[in-house]
Amino acid sequence: MAIGAIDSGKIQAMLSQLKAAAQNQPTNTSTMVGGFNGIVKPTAPQSVNSQTKVDFSEALKASLDQVNNSQSKAVELGKSFAMGDDSVNLSDVMVASQKASISFQATVQVRNKLVSAYHDIMNMQI
Repeated sequence: MAIGAIDSGKIQAMLSQLKAAAQNQPTNTSTMVGGFNGIVKPTAPQSVNSQTKVDFSEALKASLDQVNNSQSKAVELGKSFAMGDDSVNLSDVMVASQKASISFQATVQVRNKLVSAYHDIMNMQI
């Protein structure tokens, strides 16, 4: 597995999503990329510009699972390297560790923004 390689299929899927968004047309959910495959649920057409909706709790759970998987992968690679596995390179371990760290930091920032928004809403006067 080549870490950092970009699959051309994902690039094409992203381009088709961007083109569809520019034309205000709903995208095909089978081409979704970024760890949210199967999360986007099409809704019943309510108007001509009906868009697909994302269930927030499912999207949040999927992103947390993705962060957890990246951290688990980094730990496993680190253990394999420490045990002397010749198939694991130090660069692979470091890249996986940095990816896990960045994804965790992004998750913490999202959590902080959600908590801040919650406090702002709770402090609003009715």
